[in-house]
Amino acid sequence: MAQSLELLLIQFLMPDNDARRQAEDQIKRLAKDPQVVPALVHHLRTAKTPNVRQLAAVLLRKKITGHWAKLSPQLRQLVKQSLIESITLEHSPPVRRASANVVSVVAKYAVPAGEWPDLLPFLFQCSQSAQEDHREVSLILFSSLTETIGDTFRPHFADLQNLLLKCLQDEKSSRVRVAALKAVGSFLEFTHDAHEVVRFRDFIPGILHAARQCLASGEEDVAVIAFEIFDELIESPAPLLGDSVKSIVQFSLEVSSNQNLDVSTRHQAVQIISWLAKYKYNSLKKHKLVIPILQVMCPLLAESGNRDDDDDDLAPDRAAAEVIDTMALNLPKQVFPPVFEFASISSQNSDPKYREAAVTTLGIISEGCLDLMKDNLKAVLHIVLGSLRDPEQMVRGAASFALGQFAEHLQPEIISHYESVLPCILNALDDASDEVKEKSYYALAAFCENMGDEILPFIDPLMGRLLAALQNSPRNLQETCMSAIGSVASAAEQAFLPYAERVLELMKNFMVLTKDEDLRSRARATELVGIVAMSVGRAGMELILPPYIEAAIAGFGLEFSELREYTHGFFSNVAEILDDGFVQYLPHVVPLALSSCNLDDGSAVDIDDSEGDENVNGFGGVSSDDEAHDEPRVRNISIRTGVLDEKAAATQALGLFALHTKSFYAPYLGETLKILVRHSGYFHEDVRLQAIIALKNILIVAQAIFQGHADGLTKANEVFDTVLKIHIKTMTEDDDKEVVAQACMAVADIIKDTRFVAIEPYIGQLVDATLALLHEQSVCQQIESDSDIDEDDTAHDEVLMDAVSDLLPAFAKAMGPHFAPIFAKLFSPLMKFSKASRPPQDRTMVVATLAEVAQNMGAPIAGYVDALMPLVLKELTSSDATNRRNAAFCVGELCRNGGEVALKYYGDILRGIHPLFSESEPDNAVRDNVAGAVARMIMVHPEAIPLNQVLPVFLKVLPLKEDHEESMPVYTCVCNLVLSSNPQILSQVPDLVNLFAQVALSPVETDEVKALIGRAFAHLISMYGHQMQPILSALSPAHANALATLAPTS
Repeated sequence: MAQSLELLLIQFLMPDNDARRQAEDQIKRLAKDPQVVPALVHHLRTAKTPNVRQLAAVLLRKKITGHWAKLSPQLRQLVKQSLIESITLEHSPPVRRASANVVSVVAKYAVPAGEWPDLLPFLFQCSQSAQEDHREVSLILFSSLTETIGDTFRPHFADLQNLLLKCLQDEKSSRVRVAALKAVGSFLEFTHDAHEVVRFRDFIPGILHAARQCLASGEEDVAVIAFEIFDELIESPAPLLGDSVKSIVQFSLEVSSNQNLDVSTRHQAVQIISWLAKYKYNSLKKHKLVIPILQVMCPLLAESGNRDDDDDDLAPDRAAAEVIDTMALNLPKQVFPPVFEFASISSQNSDPKYREAAVTTLGIISEGCLDLMKDNLKAVLHIVLGSLRDPEQMVRGAASFALGQFAEHLQPEIISHYESVLPCILNALDDASDEVKEKSYYALAAFCENMGDEILPFIDPLMGRLLAALQNSPRNLQETCMSAIGSVASAAEQAFLPYAERVLELMKNFMVLTKDEDLRSRARATELVGIVAMSVGRAGMELILPPYIEAAIAGFGLEFSELREYTHGFFSNVAEILDDGFVQYLPHVVPLALSSCNLDDGSAVDIDDSEGDENVNGFGGVSSDDEAHDEPRVRNISIRTGVLDEKAAATQALGLFALHTKSFYAPYLGETLKILVRHSGYFHEDVRLQAIIALKNILIVAQAIFQGHADGLTKANEVFDTVLKIHIKTMTEDDDKEVVAQACMAVADIIKDTRFVAIEPYIGQLVDATLALLHEQSVCQQIESDSDIDEDDTAHDEVLMDAVSDLLPAFAKAMGPHFAPIFAKLFSPLMKFSKASRPPQDRTMVVATLAEVAQNMGAPIAGYVDALMPLVLKELTSSDATNRRNAAFCVGELCRNGGEVALKYYGDILRGIHPLFSESEPDNAVRDNVAGAVARMIMVHPEAIPLNQVLPVFLKVLPLKEDHEESMPVYTCVCNLVLSSNPQILSQVPDLVNLFAQVALSPVETDEVKALIGRAFAHLISMYGHQMQPILSALSPAHANALATLAPTS
């Protein structure tokens, strides 16, 4: 075989393709015989040309896995010996590396079996060799063997550490330094034990030293290996970096700001900063690195015009923007001042690139630094609105982008500046540059989305510009223009009616487009019809909808994911406005949504199976016998996000179809539930989020469907069990805060809407999940940082904790006084958020939660009054109106249910709330809640209240202006005092009659409240008779008539 194989190896290397194919076929046939192994070993050692020796090694690596077990001990020894010789005696580096690859494969089987005891001593010996080639190949082998027999190295870890440190500083050979860097990376990937991983901290100076030398000698590709190692170190949860973070940041900043280096090298450096900002941001704060980083990153944004289109993904300005954004999200207090200073100075720079960078940075940080941006909004807007008038297009475009970001993230405060912002955006819509126009439409869309009546004075000029642009602009501008019209329609609601017909007529033209390049416009048009439908309502839309629905259904045949996504959203809107009128469309639209939900995920996974030497000269053509043993490494996973967005939209649509058609959805319930259960565990959070929302809707619908069925209760309970268990699992195991928050809100709603007997079996699990979230120990709350974390400074998601806090009142409402033992467990973790060092919104959450628990749990809250009252009294003086409202409500509920314990605080409470009755209190809702608190106090302990002093102040703030949930306690209190003929209230008769008249005429007060007022008014008439006539005559006819209908005076 040896002779024929040699000829075939030579033939395989010929340029003639036919000859190569013949040789490959023959080699495959011979390779099935175990004797191919000694033959290939022979050619590895004796073939005259390096190419043949290299090919023999490559084939040996591929075939030896399948044949190793069949070889005799003598042949195995021959293979091992020959490989060692090839590594030490071979002159050709490619052959030496190919032989090292074979050693890795053989060692995988021989070392664990105790058949190669001298391999490790040999490698240590090679690493000490005077020959550069030997040192290099030993490190290459250490790298590759780590993946296969890493456990064998554990007893020698300290020796290996010393060896790698020494090789990292090898002054004689850059190849050895490169191999050492790679070996460090391999060991780092292999090592998971925290104590072992921490030792890699000692490597950082050596890695930095080696990387700097490589950059100095032009070996940028080697320096990049250092960054790859830092990637591994940063992503590890173990505390690896310590003080070395300073030197890593310094080196990364040097490289990222060096314009002489390759763009990909600089990108890697910026990426390190980005990872640090994401995973180790507390280290950056601790070592005072935030400002030095921003001093480099912000100016990098001014490089935006220096790149070729091919370099877009690697451009330093894009990577720098990501760093600034991440740092703003994680360290807002530290980021805002230096960025605002950079923006203020750079906005005056003569270089337009710096003026562009100034407003771009403000746009970038608006999400993370939203609270500080809101506090400084006037100064920030001064810069951005000024930049909208800049002579340079790039600056005006960046300013429009920044305004769009503000509109998205700085709600609702940004809306109060509409008088200065909207005219500027309107002017920008007429800009000579299409790019500026496009960004201005985006800014307009984002700004108008959250407006209400404020938009009314601007509708006409806005719609004039937008309708004109819609008919006379290129496609990309038409698309952003449609988004802006959608936002105007959402804000204007019924006021949009005069423009709806024209917009809908124009959309017909877009909804029949079929060319690939027009399908995005068709998608936007489909979305816009749904938004307009929501504004116009069922009465105005039901009869004209059919052609739009037909066009939307036809669009599914065009195989464009974004169009399908927007069409699902359109159908969702239509279902919402039509309710039972949507039933006729279910047979057409449900299968489309199910089809999108069942689409292939579209994951594309690239497997890295190359060894570096096999594709040289086409060696990769000969396949391995046993691919399963190769354990390829996943190099990259890319996702077609369009499919994800489509799945999320379809999942949402199914839930809304069910919710709005109720029992008519019965034919689709089983298949929908199956998909939603599957999607609740989907790999992407957007789909999981929609599944969690839709499952709650399905639960409502299932109960309607199964009502009255013979086995309906059993089936409804099965759905209930499925849905609740998924929500509990999501609360504890999901890693996305928004998904978990949605699960908490859904569970709170389910608890409120369900009889306690149904949820009782799940209470233990629900309480455990809630406790984990309050302790911030749930999966979604795990902090990946190596820094010392100040408990009072722990970052958490406000939306998540608000959702978690909704669970406690839900429990209390369902369980009443029986909630007491559970509340005892939850109380301390909840109160952690009330510390003075916590932000105001945390205390808002705590006080609101306590108030609702006190309201629903009843008497057991008395045990907590002494612990809570100091906090609540303090919050009455908060600068935040929401906090004052919640505190006033909480005070009232603590007094109502706190029994005798609360009585001792009445004096402090009255002193605390007195200022909130005055004109100096700017918030009507605060006054309403204060009135509610006083009403509760009077009803529980009227003897403890100086009514002669309190009633005039109390009645002066009535009727209630905003919070009509306080109507029952407030007006019950007033009417009870009247009906009991309390002398203090009877002295206020003129004010009472005026109050009763206003309540009687109010369109927002309930019949129950008005009936109360009627009885009290009738009592006054019975007591005073004709004496009331002058007071009644002073009322307006409308008020007098309203009162008369409640309690006729004659």
